[in-house]
Amino acid sequence: MTVTAEGELPREPYDVAVVGAGVVGCAIARRLARHPGLRVALVEAREDVGEGSSKANTAILHTGFDAAPGSLEARLVREGARLLAAYAAESGIPVEPVGALLVAWDEEQLAALPRLAEKAEANEYRASRIIGPDELYTREPHLGPGALAALHVPGESIVCPWTTTLAYATQAVRHGVDLHLNSPVTTVGRRDGLHVIGTGRGALRARLLVNAAGLHADTLDRLLGHDDFTVTPRRGQLIVFDKFARSLVGHILLPVPTALGKGVLVAPTVYGNVLLGPTAEDLDDKSATASTAEGLAALRDKGRRILPRLLDEEVTAVYAGLRAATEHDDYRIRAHPGQAYVTVGGIRSTGLTASLAIAEHVMDLLGDAGLEPGADRDLEPVRMPNLGEAFPRPYQRPELVAADPEYGRLVCHCERVSRGEIRDALAGTIPPRTPDGLRRRTRARAGRCQGFYCGAEVRALLGEAGV
Repeated sequence: MTVTAEGELPREPYDVAVVGAGVVGCAIARRLARHPGLRVALVEAREDVGEGSSKANTAILHTGFDAAPGSLEARLVREGARLLAAYAAESGIPVEPVGALLVAWDEEQLAALPRLAEKAEANEYRASRIIGPDELYTREPHLGPGALAALHVPGESIVCPWTTTLAYATQAVRHGVDLHLNSPVTTVGRRDGLHVIGTGRGALRARLLVNAAGLHADTLDRLLGHDDFTVTPRRGQLIVFDKFARSLVGHILLPVPTALGKGVLVAPTVYGNVLLGPTAEDLDDKSATASTAEGLAALRDKGRRILPRLLDEEVTAVYAGLRAATEHDDYRIRAHPGQAYVTVGGIRSTGLTASLAIAEHVMDLLGDAGLEPGADRDLEPVRMPNLGEAFPRPYQRPELVAADPEYGRLVCHCERVSRGEIRDALAGTIPPRTPDGLRRRTRARAGRCQGFYCGAEVRALLGEAGV
């Protein structure tokens, strides 16, 4: 297994190169790893997997009830939800089936609820139902006044997006995929039947190319001579409230969706916090992940109506992510057999849910593009560290602490992260290369003090590991 972040790239050609190590790219690499005869490269511009859009989303495992019926997205989200739920159970990825409520606040939204229920039925989701204000306020007693009704979608869940991406990548690397970090793709050409992919660390060659570059998928697509879509980065700012707010909300609280997306929601997280967001701001800058005073103020205004008491709670953090929105209403996944190339573009917030199904679909398209994968095998399961608050953490397991006292020595007291967990992350198949990478693997520095107390010790532990 190989993970590289510096030095020259290998000269020997790969069978398949996957560009982009977000949740979709890692899922594709994992799927390709089932074929031991293939030589596969996973190429990532940044210094960690899941470093782009995949790390900054609303962390919802969707049912696909509100996707456009008949679309590719609808099918892949529906299939992906089933696949990811099973994979999460196998791999230890925390999932909580809290359910969702699409709340109608006015007569127009109320009139839309039957249409949303019909859309859910068309998407083969048959468990949704409209509930009146009495049941709604019984379920969510802290909801703001004036709600008229809601569509209850019991199958919607919350999930850990950080662990999901890392699990895919870990499994891929352990089964022979070469992960090349710090390798931004700058050029793509064809020579002697091979793609020649220029990066900041030199060039690598591959027979087939998969473009899973997220926000930059349109740029890479144009390097291959196509102009099928344009990615307009859509910034979503979010506010993270402290764990003391968790008792205020039991479901994912959604507005009736608009053309810009699902709108501003209030949702619990598997880490025990409460999210408010996201905004939906179409920008030109694909690196504009800063939060703004205007955006946060707008979120607070909306949150005040949805869950008034939430605004009295402490804010733990704010963050912003960029979604790969395009001018099309569906995913832009397409094979170009004459070029031995597959585009995987326009994957929006549902990409986390759909990731495993997208990988299966891309595998079929690679066959159309000339891939002969050879023998298939089952992958050895991975077991990821639990970051979920609803499940026992290492410091809560007496037998684990007795066997290894490092699991009882807390470094991050806000999030109850032990030295044993940090040690394990630093010795992992894909170790963190930054404090933020360690945070996504352990939750260290993600709590209410944001590293004020534990930051020095975390940095010291990273330094001891040579990071």
